[in-house]
Amino acid sequence: MNRLILKYKYPITFAILAVLAWVVYRIFSMGESGLITFVVVVVIVWGLGTCIFLYFWPPMTYSAYKRAVRHGLGGDPIPVNTLYAVPKLASPSAPTSSLLATGTDDVLYVGGLLDLSTGPRVLHVPDMAGRYYSVQFTDPSDGTNFAYVGKRTTGTGAGDYLMSGPGWKGTVPQGMTQIASPHNAVLVIGRVFVESDSDLPTAYGLASQIQLTPLSH
Repeated sequence: MNRLILKYKYPITFAILAVLAWVVYRIFSMGESGLITFVVVVVIVWGLGTCIFLYFWPPMTYSAYKRAVRHGLGGDPIPVNTLYAVPKLASPSAPTSSLLATGTDDVLYVGGLLDLSTGPRVLHVPDMAGRYYSVQFTDPSDGTNFAYVGKRTTGTGAGDYLMSGPGWKGTVPQGMTQIASPHNAVLVIGRVFVESDSDLPTAYGLASQIQLTPLSH
């Protein structure tokens, strides 16, 4: 859906504006009573639409992301609790193998799904040497990003982060930082900055080192 919206954003915008212009013209031609009715209907539709969007959009997005991961992001299907680094830059015109179709064309994406019901996982990030990167952890039940690892929050040095589910009472190993998830299901999206075409292999090498392992390893 994101890909279609970005690809056809101008025709879609023009079509919506044309329909609204026609509706406004028809309403004004009906006089004051028609205008009042129009305003009431707009308020009701806006309110209901907002509530429906806020309730259904997070699970719909998570479901689509989950299907994409299961079918593979340019390769074989990605097992749960495994991260995959997309080797090409993402953009509105990127091929279907890209993780996300967005307006951002200077990052490599890393993606995966976590199931913490079987135990905690350790996220390892390499030394990024000052390069911008981020890994966000999203609660699929409401779309909330509950934690970040990256240049703006934890710096760019190498590190290990213990991802634990609700109710976990174990001991955090020395040198690790715990990130407690509100649910066992977690959506993970990482981004690694690419400075130029010649920088792509280096950025991809770093993105590929962002990995998950069981706590026992």
